[in-house]
Amino acid sequence: MMSVARKIRILADAAKYDASCASSGGTRRDSRDQKGLGSNEGMGICHSYAPDGRCISLLKILLTNWCVYDCLYCVNRVSSDVERARFSVEEVVNLTLDFYRRNVIEGLFLSSGIIRTPDYTMEQLAEVARQLREVHGFRGYIHLKTIPDADEALLARAGRYADRLSINIELPSQAALDALAPGKSSQQIRQSMAGIRLKLDEAREHKAQAQQIRSLPGRPAAAAPPPRFAPAGQSTQMIIGADASDDRSILQVSAGLYAGYRLRRVYYSAFSPIPHASAKLPGQAAPLVREHRLYQADWLMRFYGFDASELVLPGGMLSMDMDPKLAWALAHPEWFPVDVNRAPRETLLRVPGLGAHSVQRLLDARRVRQVRRADMERLGTAGRKALDFVHLPDHRPGAVPLGAPVREPTARRRAGARAVHLQPDLFGWAEAPAAA
Repeated sequence: MMSVARKIRILADAAKYDASCASSGGTRRDSRDQKGLGSNEGMGICHSYAPDGRCISLLKILLTNWCVYDCLYCVNRVSSDVERARFSVEEVVNLTLDFYRRNVIEGLFLSSGIIRTPDYTMEQLAEVARQLREVHGFRGYIHLKTIPDADEALLARAGRYADRLSINIELPSQAALDALAPGKSSQQIRQSMAGIRLKLDEAREHKAQAQQIRSLPGRPAAAAPPPRFAPAGQSTQMIIGADASDDRSILQVSAGLYAGYRLRRVYYSAFSPIPHASAKLPGQAAPLVREHRLYQADWLMRFYGFDASELVLPGGMLSMDMDPKLAWALAHPEWFPVDVNRAPRETLLRVPGLGAHSVQRLLDARRVRQVRRADMERLGTAGRKALDFVHLPDHRPGAVPLGAPVREPTARRRAGARAVHLQPDLFGWAEAPAAA
């Protein structure tokens, strides 16, 4: 019989390819009332590390790496020659509680290969969450990877106990799925996403109605708590570089998922070669910088008002040499320089270097006085990087071409100081998207 330690090595390593394990957005819970175990605050949590060096704060494992599907890009596919292992429900529960008591994790991220049938696998995943919540009073974070073909009742059960649910869309198109993941249907995946969204909407409506209930005169309020369903929402993941899809099509798919299913996050995972790979797959890994640029573009679409078509180059790909916001700005000089004291918030958000927080500080300041260069410099790196793209009462960038090196004062240049190149990045000061 295989030891639990050996199972952990196999199934934790197999889970490292799944990127969607953020714990943000959940309902806050703790055990300060001495009822139950743990919390999902994330404060004071030690981090564990996957074998490839990724820092994680969740126990991130597969229930099993057995799978009935033969997805060519997956190391756990049915035709793969890898060592197989499987946890029982009780083993996953005990491992989660043990790691939590040691302050190693803040919760559980549980996925699985498909064993027997989708319903059987989904039932096992939901049972792990049920036992943690109902039997052991576990109040930490739980993220379950759900199975698209599973019965809706099982998905509803999983959402009752999990903080977040996710269904991997895998690849950007059905054509790519047909070529690399026979047996998987983009339509079925989206139907499952739609079902989860309906459950999320119902839970939100019940919560709003419960808050409106008023008690009868002279009697205390006794509104029943609304049914709980995945308060941290749902997410998905796409593999990047396994097929020929360009960045434009990937971002358009993401925009449709955000709009149609209210996803919290779309995660992008750069394709990595696997043992005994099919000839249909690329022979080398997708550049990690491409994954990074997609995350940056995704952030711009969600919070900065950009459209996917604006961010890509004419060939349909994002620039690998600079972040998408700077690339867009240099391609649209007609937008600049922006008058910081007059431009609306939407325009200021398009200035390279300025993030949402720094823009809000500028809007607050200009309500009482004119914003000047010194105010921009007080923003730190964000303000200094933006100076090439903005107009102020005491600053006009016209004499310096956009993107050109900004030189220090003459006296320092004569002393041998090198020119300082200010290359605006995407998020400015402390504006990078949360890791997940």
